[in-house]
Amino acid sequence: MHFLTLTDVRGRLIWISAARPGRTHDNTGARHDHILAHLRAAGLGALADLGFCGLYNDVRDPVIDTGFHASRTHKLAAGQKNAHRVLAIGRAPVEHCFVHLKNRRILAKLRTDPGRATQLLRALLVLTNLEVNRRRG
Repeated sequence: MHFLTLTDVRGRLIWISAARPGRTHDNTGARHDHILAHLRAAGLGALADLGFCGLYNDVRDPVIDTGFHASRTHKLAAGQKNAHRVLAIGRAPVEHCFVHLKNRRILAKLRTDPGRATQLLRALLVLTNLEVNRRRG
């Protein structure tokens, strides 16, 4: 099962995409949901992992920051490594949000059609936010 999420800077879930088959790439899901257009229209930006590298992003007006991709033949420069550290710090609340979602055992064993899974994900959005709000008090 594959889905995309948007969180705020504190790690609260804002939006969950429709469920798709697990083989769906992050870029494909983002294009299908028009995430760049929605973020640009709202005047927002996003920090994303390297799974979103290659997503069309206007260099003069970037909406999604993914960091830099390294390979065996192309090592990262010191400045790029520092940029990755800053990006990781900014993404930490997002990863904590995913931990809350992944703690729901139903997602680990979910084998159903995407329509039903989408309804379940939207319900988890509400429940996870209620739980996080209760913990933060």
